[in-house]
Amino acid sequence: MKYSRSKPRILFLYTELAGYFISCLKKLSELYDVEIHVVHWQVNKEAPFKFEFEKDLNFYEKSSFSNQQLNEKVKEIDPDFIYCSGWMDKDYLAVAKGFKKKIPVVIGLDNQWTGSLKQKIACVVSRFTILNIFNYCWVPGQKQRKYAVNLGFKQERVLEGYYSADTDYFIKLGDACRPAKQAKYPHRLVFAGRYYSFKGIADLWEAFTAWQKEYPNDWELWCVGTGTVTAVEHPKIKHLGFIQPEDFAPVIDGGGVFILPSHFEPWGVVLHEFAAAGFPLIASNAVGSAEAFIEDGKNGFTFKPCDIEELKKVLQKITSKTDEELLKMGALSREMALTITPERWAKTLMSTIKTN
Repeated sequence: MKYSRSKPRILFLYTELAGYFISCLKKLSELYDVEIHVVHWQVNKEAPFKFEFEKDLNFYEKSSFSNQQLNEKVKEIDPDFIYCSGWMDKDYLAVAKGFKKKIPVVIGLDNQWTGSLKQKIACVVSRFTILNIFNYCWVPGQKQRKYAVNLGFKQERVLEGYYSADTDYFIKLGDACRPAKQAKYPHRLVFAGRYYSFKGIADLWEAFTAWQKEYPNDWELWCVGTGTVTAVEHPKIKHLGFIQPEDFAPVIDGGGVFILPSHFEPWGVVLHEFAAAGFPLIASNAVGSAEAFIEDGKNGFTFKPCDIEELKKVLQKITSKTDEELLKMGALSREMALTITPERWAKTLMSTIKTN
């Protein structure tokens, strides 16, 4: 549908805010003359990000509205585009309902298609629910595209590049420390994520400790994050706690290889961030973004989640590379990171809005 105003109003019904999402909003505002409104959940205690909001972006915490007030606010905004983070928030679904025939109404989907019974049931039910509310589905990768098509969305109504790292920022950090890494490559593995069991953090500590015992070496492990899993103590494992994105420079400077050992990870923007910073990468094959940012054996390695022995082998493989080889691997990661950017994210969103 066409919008009648010269400046389209874009509404996001969002879950937990994240720095990479804010960077995409800023790029959208920079490249296009639009009015942006974001309703969002409260900040997660395990990831207490601090956000600096631009003056031309309008943010509203969902908890400050009753259902009626939220509906009234949306009517006041009178959006030309609505984006909704999945279908878990019933209040958001109620708000989005009824706009489909007037404007683009987009649902974000990051779940990988597994063919589980639950997903098959969702595909049957979607024709009476999801497809009645949304006319586009925005996905990060091919496994999610398959799910979207099975839900009933036509191929041309499935958008890609749902998630993007702040590539400008991480490329800048990576470029700044490249000369130092060329002189002396840092032998440090880096993990960044919440200390939750499904992140595979305990697997990483177990594998790293056993590997160090079997193959004594000079590599360390830096872990960034907090959570419910108790940190293991080891002389070569350093726990850095939660770090705000703007304070990440020392981690990028001091790190050599990034690792994400998740048991399941629908996408994993953090892999994209460290790819942009020029890191060789290790990830379990349950990490969705590995399909976009890891070419096995060339810029990193993948392994089966929960497999301690395979993880040890992968650690040995990548740390057996020469410093020059690690630099080349990181350069390929940087190149691959540019296949998805906030600019492309903004362009994809605007492609759904037809001007007069």
